[in-house]
Amino acid sequence: MNYISISLYQKMVNHAIAEGLSEEDLQDLPVPPAAMQDLRAVPADHFFLLHEMLDQRLGPGFAVRVGQQMKMDDYGVLGLSWKTCSRAGEIFERSERYFHLLSNTYLFKVETKGEVSEIYLFRDAHRRGVEFSNEATFSATVVVLQAMTEKDDIVPLGVSFKHGPPRSLDSHEKVFQCPVSFNQPHNFISYRTADLNTRTAKADIGIHNFLMERVEEETKGMEVSSIKIATDVSQLIQDALPSGIPAIQQIGEYMGMSSRTLTRRLAENGMTFRTLVKQTQEKISKDLLQNTSHTISEIAFQTGFSEQSAFSRAFKRWTGQSPLDFRQL
Repeated sequence: MNYISISLYQKMVNHAIAEGLSEEDLQDLPVPPAAMQDLRAVPADHFFLLHEMLDQRLGPGFAVRVGQQMKMDDYGVLGLSWKTCSRAGEIFERSERYFHLLSNTYLFKVETKGEVSEIYLFRDAHRRGVEFSNEATFSATVVVLQAMTEKDDIVPLGVSFKHGPPRSLDSHEKVFQCPVSFNQPHNFISYRTADLNTRTAKADIGIHNFLMERVEEETKGMEVSSIKIATDVSQLIQDALPSGIPAIQQIGEYMGMSSRTLTRRLAENGMTFRTLVKQTQEKISKDLLQNTSHTISEIAFQTGFSEQSAFSRAFKRWTGQSPLDFRQL
């Protein structure tokens, strides 16, 4: 069966409400709002029917407008992994390999032709809703690449669709800001190759490696053990501490989980997030005191404290000793 992630379906419903529809207006949807909570995916034809219904009710261009609302977080752990790509164009390489985490109806291919690169979407439209979905995909591409690079001037050179034009191109022209062609041999969006080689704004090799492990685990249908989750959380806490003690929501976002799910998975191992933070702080501080010449103030900063006095009080609670006494042992 062809499927679409519930997160993509729900994004469309949410934007339809933002454009003026009420939940009551949406009760005749193939999957109404009240039925979405416990689903991970919907049949692809339900998704395409939703596109058709919302285009009819909200006017031409709804697909490209909803595409503009997409955030990397909406694509689950795959989208989170995009944030750590070293260059913008890597998003398409990962989509070629892993987009089936969200749907098995997409096939991407990048062709680089000197100074121009074309990103093809091989997805023939057997109904109008597929055509709308293709438009939404390229619209989302525009905002995701800009978010990855934090450069609003990275825009496509051209967009081509195999299907015919809508009644109005107002939304398309506003979104793409480049020539948009219809009735073409292929669906593709083109960019300057140099733009796709732009370094991303938040490339981080440590978080990158962690998230790619999560993508591989999800690809193989593996259930990550609660013990491994606790280990991964500790590492992410350690990476974050120099900027302050992270919130569970922040760590959950890195892991592609809600804070509620992360809390539950830690509890399966008899752990809490607060306990892991304290254990990680204690472990790092002991190591730095024993194996480096960093000052107490520097160690306080490295373990998430803004003041040396607060660190010293916490360290004494953990060990019964002051940091200086511990170092002199």
